[in-house]
Formats: sequence, structure tokens, C-alpha cells
Amino acid sequence: MKLLIILTTFQACVAFNVIPGTRIGGRGKLYSQSNDEVLARKPRPPYIPNKIPDPDYVRIFDTTLRDGEQSPGATLTSDEKLLIAKQLSKLGVDVIEAGFPIASPDDFEAVKQIAEVVGNDVWEDGYVPVICGLSRASKKDIKTAWEAVSPAKLPRIHTFIATSKIHMESKLKMNEDQVVEKAVEAVRYARGLGCDDVEFSPEDAGRSEPEFLYRVLGEVIKAGATTLNIPDTTGWNMPWEFGGLIGMLRSNVPGADNVIFSTHCQNDLGLSTANSLAGAMNGARQLECTINGIGERAGNAALEEIVMGIALKGSTHFDQSPNKLGSGKIYTAINPVHISPTSKMVSEFTGMICQPHKAIVGNNAFKHESGIHQDGMIKSKNTYEIMTPESIGLMRGDSESGAGIVLGKHSGRNAVSTRLAEMGYDLDSEKLNAVFKRFKIVAEKKKGGLEDEDLEALVYDSAGTSDGESSWALDDLQVTTGMSGIPTATVTMHGPDGIKRFVAATGTGPVDAVYKAIDKLIGISVELETYGMQAVNEGIDAVATTRVSISAKPDSSVTATSLHSQSGTEKVRQFSGAGSDGDVVVSSARAYVSALNKMIAWTKRRSEKEGAAKGEEEASVDSVPLGDGTSSVQVK
Repeated sequence: MKLLIILTTFQACVAFNVIPGTRIGGRGKLYSQSNDEVLARKPRPPYIPNKIPDPDYVRIFDTTLRDGEQSPGATLTSDEKLLIAKQLSKLGVDVIEAGFPIASPDDFEAVKQIAEVVGNDVWEDGYVPVICGLSRASKKDIKTAWEAVSPAKLPRIHTFIATSKIHMESKLKMNEDQVVEKAVEAVRYARGLGCDDVEFSPEDAGRSEPEFLYRVLGEVIKAGATTLNIPDTTGWNMPWEFGGLIGMLRSNVPGADNVIFSTHCQNDLGLSTANSLAGAMNGARQLECTINGIGERAGNAALEEIVMGIALKGSTHFDQSPNKLGSGKIYTAINPVHISPTSKMVSEFTGMICQPHKAIVGNNAFKHESGIHQDGMIKSKNTYEIMTPESIGLMRGDSESGAGIVLGKHSGRNAVSTRLAEMGYDLDSEKLNAVFKRFKIVAEKKKGGLEDEDLEALVYDSAGTSDGESSWALDDLQVTTGMSGIPTATVTMHGPDGIKRFVAATGTGPVDAVYKAIDKLIGISVELETYGMQAVNEGIDAVATTRVSISAKPDSSVTATSLHSQSGTEKVRQFSGAGSDGDVVVSSARAYVSALNKMIAWTKRRSEKEGAAKGEEEASVDSVPLGDGTSSVQVK
């Protein structure tokens, strides 16, 4: 094994066909791609719910799959959630908040699947992520959450109730005594189910009266809470306010020495990362965050910003507070080489693209156009970069695999597989075959070969990759359009029964005509919520990536709603899809089919679960149009 340490990253990748920074040799050791020891993944202390043996260690709690998915249009399928959870495990997060199990049967099953798979995948160093489920302070929620997460080796229940005056009066219609009683009852019930890792959050703590927080938090500690999460739910606090709040709570809450204090900061004023780090400076030892900072409204603290901030300055700039814990030289066990691949996966699956200037993971984060900057970069990269792109898994200058390999129409499966592995994509055989098939089609049309951006676009082209039993696939389309004629599209598809069907439709433009034809074929009435397209590189033959999000219309044959964790109201779910092709109309069609497949698969699973629970025959999947011959469309 020692020999691997002196190999270059790409030599190791090619030799062992693995992603940089992942396991080598089965359950092998972990290597960071960075040469900087500051950025290498560090050993983590043994996991104890209410105590961290090393007071300088900071747990990273990722809530991408729960709070992140609450972003409008960011609905994920169960398979996508599982893939993201696996990637978060590679990244090394301490806690994965896998979802809000009571929201819907599909959410429950997704959380349970992650608990069973990712929550039992123990790494060679003993690491396995805690799998957490969110619940309101009600017995039904808590029991459902426990049933979902209990298969994990390290299960956790996260329960919450609002504590600010405005929330208690306007939303809960409860007084302080009632809120304390409800909070204590929730924590005690969770512990009574057999869960020894219970996190409690006083929602809107950033606007709550400190004295009331001392009281309610002290009582839930007595009831058995092991982690106290302090949310700045509305992004109201300044960093010095929020850091001071953490310090006051640690000093004034009875039993504070027996729990972990955590932060959960929203980004309404753009201060979520700053507030989280201020919390860490004042003794918080769990920081809640999401990949790319996605979440409600303006989003959450971004994991990549928190992690790299601590990696670069944790040992030098966090010992200046009178409320510091330990030596103040804080660290995490995140393997930063997986940041870029994880960011791209979340971006593509949710359809939420990072702005180009987003810190750490934006497209422009490591690009330099100013002449003065370019001159400095040529002389020394340290002049304008405080970290290397390679340290977060972004390969710069190796687009030809370090061996002069240009991926074109004559390239074989192994060359494509090797380059994808170097870029951080660990694809199973089925997915690799699908990508390679699309690669050959696109490479036939694109001169000069495909670049890394083209390959990434093909990886996340998810049309036809949903549940095989309910998927529709695009076989062909022809479009006629122009300034004087009516745009017309003829679309051919096959459904789960394998029968090819085609139909023609007109529209206001070529894409509209294609979408109307697809609607006729599949038989589902949907609303196009968002539509966006971008070229993944430059040139007339550039590959286009289209991203759409859809929702079911009120009169549609499918319904897709779920329970919102904070408001408790039913919300209409949106489903996103992505498609890529050198032809913008084909790219648009593939994205639309991808989103429809997600909606169909989600509705099918929900119908099956509800039917099994209620024993009602009418809840079976036959009520969902899946192309089994029941469509009202006449196909010749």
C-alpha cells in the first residue's frame, strides 16, 4: 500500500480504476489528491452522540436531501437521493439528514433505503455516517422517522418546535409553557422508542428570547437530547450576534456540557457561512449545511465554503473567542477532493445550477481573465489562488487524460470509462453503457472530439434512466418550422410495454410542438415550470444541455404532493429533468421526457405504498398512465 502514496493521482486512478481520494483496493485507505497536508482528510474521533472526545473536531451535518430538496423545483427521485447519499459518504460527512419521512410514502422509503445501504456501509477506518430523519414534535412524525432511520448503524431523530414569540403566537397558537411541554414530550418519546441519538432544534432561535431558550433547552437535555441545534431560520443574525448567542447558550443552559451544540444558518442576508463559522468559533461542534448552499428561500450555509474555510484557517483563526472550546484549532474529516463531483451531481439532479461566481464550485472560481492576474498565475499560481482546483477534485489541464488521448468517434469504452473515473464519476456498468451509447451518437456529429464538459453533460442526461418498469424513451423526432409555416413535430417513443408509438402536433415553436406531441403520447397533463438551456462549451457544434422542471396540472391524471416540514401544508411537487445533445430540440425533448419519467415513477411508488397501507384496489399503479394501451391517443 505504501507504493500508492508515491504514485501520482492519475497513475493510481488508471492502475486501480478508482476515483481520486476514494477507496483503493476494496476497503482500502483514503488518499486526498492534494499535496497540501492541510487539505488531506484527517482521522475522526470515535462517534459518541452527546460528546466528541476531541473538542477541536467539528462534525459536518449535511441536509441537502432534506432542507436542500425544499428548494422549489429541486425534487429528487429515490434513486437520485441514494446516489447523492453515497457521494456524501465518500465526501466524509458525519451526519446525513436523509429527509422528512412523514412527508410522503416515497420520502419514507428513500430515507429507509439510505439507512439500509449507506448507513451500513462501514469504511476501513471505521467511519459510517449517521443517518438522520427530521420530524415535527408529534408522536406520529417521530415514530415514522424512527422506523425509517432505525436500520442504520448510527440512526438519529431530529425533532423541532418553534420558540420565537412570532412563531409561537402566529403559527403554533401556544404559550411558552405549552411549547416546553411539547418539546420535552417529543424528546422523551424519541428516546423511549430506543433512539439514543436525538437532536432538538428550537426553530427560529435567532429571533427567540435568550432566557426562554435557556429554559427549553435545559428541559430537553433532561429529557435526553444529545445535540442542540440552534437555527437562524430566517437568516436574521449578524455573525457577531449569532456567535454570541452560541456562547451565551453554552454558558447559561443547564447541562450544556453534556450535549453538542450545532448551527443551522439560512442565507437570507448572505451571511449563512459567516454565521456558521462564528458559531464554531464560539464552541458549536456541529455545523449544518448543504451542497452548493441550496435550500429554502435564499438557501443554507454551503458545505464547500464551511469545509474549505476550516481546512485553510481552522488551525490559525478560531482561537480568538473567549467562548472557544478546546484549543480553538478546529478541523473536520471531510475529504475535499470529492467536493467538485458532489457539487455537480447535486446541481444536475436538482436542476439548480450554481452561479458562475459561486465560491469554491462556480465555473469561474478558478478562471482568470485579467491580464495582470494571468501574468501572476503564469509566474506563480499562489498569487491569485488560495487553494488549488485539484484540492476539491476539479482537474485542470488534464482534459486529454494526461496521455494525449482525445475522445472522439473512434474512442472505445475503456477510454471513456478511464476519463470519467479521472473526472470523479464512478459509474456502474449499466450507467456506463448508457453514457457510452450516447457518447458514440454525439461523437459522430461533433468534430474535434468531446471535451470534459461534453462528457459531464452526457453523464447527467437522465432521459429514460428512471424506473425501467415505468419509463418512456424517445426514439425519434422530426420538426418542421420557419417564419411562414406552423411549427410541427412528429415524435416517436416507446413506453414500458415496448411498443413504439408516434404522433404529430403543432405549437408556437418547435420545442412547444415537441412537448405537446409528447404529452399526447404519454397522456399526462403537466405544467412547464422552468426551461433553461446552455452550451456546455464553445463553437457551432457545441453540445447543449437543457434543464426543465414540471408539475402536474390540477386536471392531470396524476397527483404529486407532499407535506412541507415547516408549514405542515401540502405542496405540489416539481420534477426536474436534464437532456443533452448537439441538436437543441432533441436536447429539449430528452429533458422533458426525463422529468416526466420521474413524475411517473414517483406517482407509481406512492400509489403502491398507499394501496398497500390502505388495502384499496383503486390505489394500484393502473391508475397511472404508463403506456399500457389505456391511453386515449389513437396511434396508427
